[in-house]
Amino acid sequence: MLPFQTILCPYCGESIDLFVDDSVDHQQYVEDCQVCCRPIHVSATTNEDGVALVVRAENDA
Repeated sequence: MLPFQTILCPYCGESIDLFVDDSVDHQQYVEDCQVCCRPIHVSATTNEDGVALVVRAENDA
């Protein structure tokens, strides 16, 4: 089973769960918010402590 992490959408602020493939060391992808449907850019890094996520809105640097 894939682990999940709860994040806040950078657009609407709603709490959503993201399932993360922890078999990959580093990945970047876009996932639509389950509430407002806007694109969230996700950067996931897996290390010995687990998975660290960085999420940002489409136009954030």
